[in-house]
This record gives sequence, structure tokens and C-alpha cells, in this order.
Amino acid sequence: MFLTRLISGIVLLAIALLTMSLGGIPLAATLFVISLIACRELTKALMCATDAKKLNTLEIIGIFGVVVYYGVLYFLGEPVWLLMVIVGVFLAEMFVYVFTFPRFQANQVMASVFSFLYAPVMLSFVYLTRSTPQGIYMVWMILISSWGCDTCAYAVGKLIGRKKIFPVLSPHKSLEGCIGGVLGSALIGGLYGYFLVEEVFPDQRVTWILAFICGMGAVMSMVGDLAASAIKRNHNIKDYGKLIPGHGGIMDRFDSMIVTAPMTYFLTILLLKM
Repeated sequence: MFLTRLISGIVLLAIALLTMSLGGIPLAATLFVISLIACRELTKALMCATDAKKLNTLEIIGIFGVVVYYGVLYFLGEPVWLLMVIVGVFLAEMFVYVFTFPRFQANQVMASVFSFLYAPVMLSFVYLTRSTPQGIYMVWMILISSWGCDTCAYAVGKLIGRKKIFPVLSPHKSLEGCIGGVLGSALIGGLYGYFLVEEVFPDQRVTWILAFICGMGAVMSMVGDLAASAIKRNHNIKDYGKLIPGHGGIMDRFDSMIVTAPMTYFLTILLLKM
């Protein structure tokens, strides 16, 4: 099991490194596929899906929304158009709810909208971050904040973890591990900034800014991880899927990155002069 998980992790990391380095179509296309799968995993977990193999009308609108959203993201990229797509998906779901009543329950409609917003829209901030003027440098903070935090938290938790901070939601998470994850991400972010990014911003000291962004991103990554776990516990499922050997589904592996990406994007825009 450990070897399978390790190999899958290496493959995922290689894909992330390649697509984030290239940006453009490779990154947009990868995020698009991930978003489609994650959206379907969520609708099934939240019981919006009425058939494990067949999409219902609410899901079709959500999937169509993902297609349109990523098309607008790549070809137009203007926030007003992206917001228009988001509102359009919401209104379309409400339209179906009203005109097919009582075919769907309110919780199914809310689950469908949530599934569209949670994974596809939030993950699109990876592309938006990469598309900023210095995005080739900034986008790596998303990985540092999410996967870096996971690694540091796991290592510290194994070594000195004692106090269980979420005994019901996540029995294996310790306070020491959480602190280690945040501090470890901040340290890696600071080192990354000092050795690789400082020269890109000659008029600004970015080391502490990147350390702060990665530290805050690490906090959000743990929230994302725990939120995804809470959904699984609420609905009595072990994994969101079986696509990634040793990890589960897309949501099981990208749960932390989903919330880290927008945090990194907004803090980058606010704190760095680009």
C-alpha cells in the first residue's frame, strides 16, 4: 500500500511540475479534466447524483458549467465573464429546480452548485496565479502550502505529535503536527523566496512575504483537508473515488490545494508589486 501510494504521489508531482512549468494550454487542460472528475465525485458524495453511472439534469448543468467556465478562463480570462458564468450556472440550477419541481430536492440543488464552486472554480486559481506577470515563480507557493504542509505536518506529527486536535474528525492529526505543517511551509516558502525569487523583485524584499503567504496557505490547506474529510464522514464514505491508487479520488488528493490556490492568488495580488 505504501509503495503504491508513493508511486502515485511521484506521478502526480511530476504532472504538477510539468504543467505548472508550461502553463497555458497544458495547465488549463489538466485543471479542466481534474475539475470535471472532482465535480462528479462531489455530486455523488453529496447525493446530488441519482444514478452512479448516469448524469441527471442538475449534474449536466454543472458539467456544462465547468466546460464553459474553463473555456472563458482560457480564451477571455476577464473576471466579469467568469463571474457571469458562475451566476449563470446558479440561475440555471434554480430554473431546473423550479420547473421540474418536485423532481429534485433543495439539498440536491445546493449540492450541485456547491460541487461546481468547490472544486472547478477554486482550482481555476492555480491557472490564474500562473497567469500573473511573475506567475512562473508564484504558482509554486500553492504546492508548498498544500503538499509541503502535508509532508511537514506528517513528519512532525509522527515524531512528536501528542495532543489530538480533531479527535472526531481526524483522529491522527495532532496539534504539534499542525504547527509543524504551518511553520514548515513558511520556512520552505521563505527559503524559496530568498534563493530564487528575490532577484525577480529587485525593488521589494519578498522573502518574508512568501513565507507569510505559504504559512497562511498552509492553514487553509489543513482547513480544506478537514472540510473534505467532514463531508466524507457526514455521508459515511471512505474515499471520493478510486482513480488514484493509494490515494482515492481526485478530491482525496487535491482537497488541500483547492482552498490553497485562491488564498495564494489573492495574497500575491495584494502583497506583491507586479
